[in-house]
Parts: sequence; C-alpha cells; structure tokens
Amino acid sequence: MFFRRLRQFLLLILTGAFMLPVVAVFASWLPWGESGAAAGQILREMSDTVLPDYLGTTVRLCLMVAAGVMLVGLSAAAAVTMFEFPGRRVFEWALLLPLAMPAYVVAYAYTDFLQFSGPLQTFVRSVLGVEGRVFPEIRSLGGAAWVFTFSLYPYVYLLARTALGERAAHLMEAARLLGAPMRRRIREVALPLARPAVAAGTALALMETLADFGVSSYFGIQTFTAGIYKAWLSMDNRIAAAQLATMLLLLVVLLLGLEHHAQKRMRFSVTRGGRAGSLDARPHALQGRAKWLAWLICGLPVLIGFVLPVLFMLRPLVADWSVLSWGQFFMWSLNSLRLGAISAALAVGLALMLAFNRRRRPDLPTRLAVQLVALGYAVPGAVIVVGLLLPVGWLQAAAPQSGAGYVVTATSLGLVWAYLVRFCAVALQSVQSGYARIPASFDDSARMLGMGDFGLLRHVHWPLLRRSTAAAALLVFVDVMKELPATLVLRPFNSDTLAVVAYQLARDERLGEAALPSLALVLVGLIPVVLLSRTLRAPLR
Repeated sequence: MFFRRLRQFLLLILTGAFMLPVVAVFASWLPWGESGAAAGQILREMSDTVLPDYLGTTVRLCLMVAAGVMLVGLSAAAAVTMFEFPGRRVFEWALLLPLAMPAYVVAYAYTDFLQFSGPLQTFVRSVLGVEGRVFPEIRSLGGAAWVFTFSLYPYVYLLARTALGERAAHLMEAARLLGAPMRRRIREVALPLARPAVAAGTALALMETLADFGVSSYFGIQTFTAGIYKAWLSMDNRIAAAQLATMLLLLVVLLLGLEHHAQKRMRFSVTRGGRAGSLDARPHALQGRAKWLAWLICGLPVLIGFVLPVLFMLRPLVADWSVLSWGQFFMWSLNSLRLGAISAALAVGLALMLAFNRRRRPDLPTRLAVQLVALGYAVPGAVIVVGLLLPVGWLQAAAPQSGAGYVVTATSLGLVWAYLVRFCAVALQSVQSGYARIPASFDDSARMLGMGDFGLLRHVHWPLLRRSTAAAALLVFVDVMKELPATLVLRPFNSDTLAVVAYQLARDERLGEAALPSLALVLVGLIPVVLLSRTLRAPLR
C-alpha cells in the first residue's frame, strides 16, 4: 500500500510539472498578483490596438498554409501511390527531405537569395537595365505561407500516402473493373478515403505554423507567437503575454480536436492488413505528358523545400570561408549536443516509466498522467515559456530571496524543463508503439516465474524495446536541436545553441555567417528522415 501511494504521488508530481505551463497561463486571469480587472483592461486595450491584427494575420496565414499543404501533400501522395512512372521509387523517399529543414532555415535561405540586394534580383536588374524591385518581397505574409507550405507538406504527404496505399489502390482497381474512368475513380474512391488523413496532416502542419516564432519574427509578421514575445520582452507586460498565450492555446486546442477527430475517422477508412481481397492492384502506368506532369508534381516540392535552400546556404560559404568562426561554431554545437542529449535521456526515462506503469497498472492516475503528457507536443514553445516564467514571477514577488528566477533562467533547468514538456510526448509515443508489439503473455509468464517489476522491465521489456527507445531518443534529440522559441528566452548566459545563433545572425542580416549553423541543423534533421524513409521503403500495397 505504501509503495502504491508513493507511485501515485510521484505520478501526481510529474503530471503537475508537465501541466504547470498551461495551468499558469490560464491562472493569469484569476485575481491574484495582478487583479482580474487589470487583466480585463489589458485585454480591452489589445482588442482596440494589436489583437485584430494578430488574429487576422494568424487566420490568413493558417488558411494559406492549409490550402498549400493539402494541395502539395495530397498531389504528391496520389502520384507515388496510384501511378507508375520512372523515378517513382526515388520520389517516395525524396518527398520526405523537407522534414529535415526547419522552417526558419528555409526562410533565411530564400531571403538571402531573393531579397532586393540578393544575387537573383541583382542579376535580373543588370540584364534588364532596371533599377526597381523585380520580384515581390519575400518577407511578407505570402512569403511566410510559401515557406511553411514547402516545409510542412510532408505531414499531409505521409498520412495521405499511407491511407491511399493501404486501400485506395485495391478499391480503384475494383472500380476500374466496373468500368469507372480514371477521373471518377480519383474523385469518388481515392479522395474520400484520403480525406481524414489529409485533415489530420493539415491540422499537424497548422499546429507547427502556430508554434513558429523564427519565420514570423524574421519576416515581421504579426502573429500570436510574435506578439507574445513582443509583449513579454519589448513591452515588459507579462499579463498581455499571458492573454495572447491563452488565445494561441485555444487555437491549438481547436486544431488538436480536429486532428483527433480525423484520426478516429481514419480507423474506418483504412484496414489493418494492407491487402483487401485478391485483386491485383497495380499502379496505373503513365505515358507522355502525364509522366512529365507526375515528375513536376513530385519534383517541385523537393526542389523548393530542400534542394534550393541547401544550395542557397552553400553559396555564401563557398564564396567566402573567412566569415566562419570555427571555434564559436564548435562551442554552439557542443551546447546544442549537451542540451539535446540531456533532454533525450530524461524524456526516454520518463516515457519508459509512464508506459511501463500504464501497462502494468492502468489505473486512473496513470492513464491521466499518460494522456496529459501526450498532449505536451501540441503546446507551442511560446506558451510554455510564458507558463514557466509566470510562476517564477509570482514566487519572486512572494519570496524575493528564494532565487527561483536564477534557477530557472540562469541554469539549464528551466530550458530542459521546457524541452521535456514539449517533447516528452514524442518519446512516449515511440515507447508505447514498442510496447504494443510485446504480447501480454510475456508479462504473465514472467510473473508466474516470480519475477518482479524491475526484473520484468530489465530482462523482458528492455531487450524488446531497444529499437523503440533508440528511435525515441533520436527524435527528441533532433527536436531539441531545432527548437527555437523556448531556447531563445530560457537559455543560460553564454550558452547559445545552433538554432539561436542562426536566428540572431539572420536577424542581423549576417546571412552568410548564419549558413553554417543552419546547415548543421539540416544535417542533424536528416537522420530521422533517413530512418523514416527506410521504414517506409517496404511496399504499402
């Protein structure tokens, strides 16, 4: 009984630590510290000034990104699953490459090449003999939508490809035998089957868009995330920042509900096995102009989302190696690696503990803790920062000698805490998928042999979970390396990371120097993309 109560108490502490940022953001509306009347006054002032701009810009950006990722992701998924053309196998994995590119790195690369003083516009002006701007300004709402579309379409591509590959090919073959033309098969068979997957992928892409700070800040777009940092850092108004964080969190909750609803519908639109009946479902072979169109649909996203940004960043490095400071680069890399390794180890340890307890004793506290931790990935980094710093301010106001501010902001504790809140869900999902492949009879046999919980975890579960835990650690490590919003505010002094340095150098218009840390982040991001492509290499049909 004592150990059971201790376990429940530890789960309660863990759940509280993960939910503190969200609870603190909503608690800012309550009448303590600053009064509720003051919070209401700030909200009214923002409603008359910046709030309409924040809301309108965020909604327009989300609508543009949603249309873009649905068009690009679904078109590419349909091309590689339903049609046969030369190079299709290459495009199946190449379309995943933009996952390795953080959106803010893509923004830096295109800005360096397409801005007024960039090489493209300079060359065109010299050829045409004009002096004004040749191309539209990349640092705009449309430019941000362009960057997000070609950075985030793989979310839609992955889910739509899985949905179409598991059932659509066989049902389309049945429709063909019934005499339906290709257009009707796509319209009445493939698209309805892919709709839940497209909705889920679009919701994930929009959650990443709402959580972004690097692109919106660098392009000067007034989104909710940029407004949160402006209210906290520039205006020194933490209540205004909390108000904006609350609204951003509500938007994320709406998208999360859409994603969960779409995931439930996907269970009814696909089946577990892969084959449905005995029909020989082969992709439709393309010839002539249709083949070129398929190459265009699959090649443009890879070119725009990965190949061109990498080439744009390599250009200043090749032109002038003297801009590089290798000593500082190694220091930034070491800081990033250290934070990534610590966070990955802790996240995997917590995920193992939660998943093991969920498997062995699926009582209410354990299920609640797992569900709340699993929601952490949907919370934007800006909300986590505000939710961690608000309680610190309250504690310092109540006990000035506590040193809470120093512990959270001058050490790595606050930063690792934010990483765990944000990315422990990634590790938990991977570990739980590993547990799903371990039969429950293994546990029963170990218990009949007198093995305790620790022995069961060490001798039975761990050997079968090594690949899942390694994948979980790798995913968390890469996510921490690329994380920008939380790192920018909570990093200790003299502990800049590659992501922070890339953002600061690009903000100072030192895009040539920003290329090296940006490329390092891309190389790190390629690791999980390569592993994912190998996992998906097996035919889906």
